Amino acid sequence: MISTYKLSLICWLLFAGTIHAQQNYDSSNIPADLLKNAAVVVRNEEQNVVVKNDRSLVQTYSVVITILNAQGDYAASISEYYDPFTVLSNLKASLYDAKGILVKAYKAADFKDQSLTSEGTLFDQYRKKQLTFLHSTYPYTIAYSFERTFDGYLTFPGWQPVSNFGQAIEKSSYTFQIPQRLTFRYKTSNGLKTDSLQKDQKNSYSWSSSQIPAVIYEPYSTGIATITPWVKLSPDQFDFDRSKGTIKTWENMGSWIDQLNQNGQLLPEKTKIKIRSLIAGARNDQEKIALLYQYLQSNTRYVGIQLGIGGFKPIAAEKVAAVNYGDCKALSNYMKSMLEVAGISSNLVILGSGRPSLDSKFSSFTQANHMILCVPGKQDTTWLECTSNYNPAGYIGYANAGRQVLLVKSGGGELVGTPVFKPENNTQRRITEVVLSESGAADIKINTSYSYAQYEANLHKMLEEPLNRRRQIIQELSIPNLEISNFNYQQADKNLPVINESISLKSSQLTTTGGGKIFLALNLLNKKEAVPQKIVDRKTSFSLPYGYEDTDEIHFKLPGGFAAEFIPKDIELKSPFGTYSAKIVQKGNELIYTRKLLIRNNIYPASQYNALVDFYKQIYQADKQKAVLVKI
Repeated sequence: MISTYKLSLICWLLFAGTIHAQQNYDSSNIPADLLKNAAVVVRNEEQNVVVKNDRSLVQTYSVVITILNAQGDYAASISEYYDPFTVLSNLKASLYDAKGILVKAYKAADFKDQSLTSEGTLFDQYRKKQLTFLHSTYPYTIAYSFERTFDGYLTFPGWQPVSNFGQAIEKSSYTFQIPQRLTFRYKTSNGLKTDSLQKDQKNSYSWSSSQIPAVIYEPYSTGIATITPWVKLSPDQFDFDRSKGTIKTWENMGSWIDQLNQNGQLLPEKTKIKIRSLIAGARNDQEKIALLYQYLQSNTRYVGIQLGIGGFKPIAAEKVAAVNYGDCKALSNYMKSMLEVAGISSNLVILGSGRPSLDSKFSSFTQANHMILCVPGKQDTTWLECTSNYNPAGYIGYANAGRQVLLVKSGGGELVGTPVFKPENNTQRRITEVVLSESGAADIKINTSYSYAQYEANLHKMLEEPLNRRRQIIQELSIPNLEISNFNYQQADKNLPVINESISLKSSQLTTTGGGKIFLALNLLNKKEAVPQKIVDRKTSFSLPYGYEDTDEIHFKLPGGFAAEFIPKDIELKSPFGTYSAKIVQKGNELIYTRKLLIRNNIYPASQYNALVDFYKQIYQADKQKAVLVKI
């Protein structure tokens, strides 16, 4: 039996706990200016990282987040990661209602333990603890915390308090402590204050931010990190999975990668014999490279392999020769090994595929996620994307092009640039023939050539099942009332990133009529269908990451006895973002419509965004031009 005193004490503690929750988590306490444009408000976030020595660190983390509406539900699903080199512990989580009253306290057993092995990955050891908070009434608040211990590290946890658009911050802080005998580097966003303290043979650094209002997403934005605080950190020395190294410079990292690959290019004798027979008739090194690259593509496949230091060290070439698979590192190393047999030197290359260039002033492992191969030549350099079964030799893909990468050389590394794909390289060339009938029906033949990045974007068409491809063509083409007769895709020269597409179709009603006249839409296939809205006081810079050039030429053969009564005037547009032209001429019983659009990839300041909208609006209007045909 519980005594009156004990019962009173329990009631008081429960009441005090409720008051404490209300004081801290009541959503009505959120400042009004943080609610504007927000779906999520981070009430308080604290991260502490303590580096114990050159192979051990402890990260503690806690956060309280109020979710204001359904758009913020993404923040109610948390995932924390671990592997054999990290221990995740002290996971705690709680759910509170709008007034900050505890709804549910979660136990460790409520977190689902899941593997991160994805399709296409053969081996990895990465796992996660996941929990999704469920609450039907907004706003609600979640709180969770954990501790993560690292046994060996290659990098240090960073800090980015604002991780999404529509996210406001009441308070966020990061404290980093490291022994004075260990050196490291950090880089911060512009204007962020760094506080530091030296005590007891340790250096402590701290960063904090508060009262950051939410920013709404803006089209083509370069990202929230361009206008919000962040910190990146990297050790100068590391000790990970029985491997020690230095990453103070990119040269250091290249040296470490080179050491990891020592003696990794040995091949079985039967593989060497095969290589020599393949290149026996080759007239020069370029032909040898192409032949061996095609052999690699035909006889190996990509699988992910992420096991400790194996996330950076390729499996040996002789192993790939035996199993015919590997990840980007293994396949690149295997190709390097085959080239060595052919007497051709090459270099492994580390880069961030689909990421920005490696920062020349700040070396770190977190910037890289991929490996390719570089084959220097006397007159030209050949770059090889060894995970692709279809790319021609020399074409490394748009995600790898035009960026600073790390060339791994004997004894070190060097930052170099990959080939730049200009808009004039990434082309779509299309010639269309349209035979019109007086009733408005039409026979149409479309011949298109896609090159470089547009080759890459359309490669799937050549590989797709015919039935699925037929459905996709119908969905992609804006031609009304169409019926496909046949289609074909070819890569005539396997050494060039060019696909040729040919489509024959019929339209039972291509034109509209009225008052004895035929109205003919001139741009059948490549219209700008929408224009973004202008933004007053835009906050973020914007990018057009994909530069390309499209040329469309359409030949309309007019029905017998008809001529053009009206032809639109030529249009020519010029802007910092690109150029556009549309012209139409009549030759005999044909109208020839030519449209050309070039878009320049670049990063532009926020102040130029509305000029981009104006440019797109002009294109949108120009693409709606019509000619008028009459009977003569």
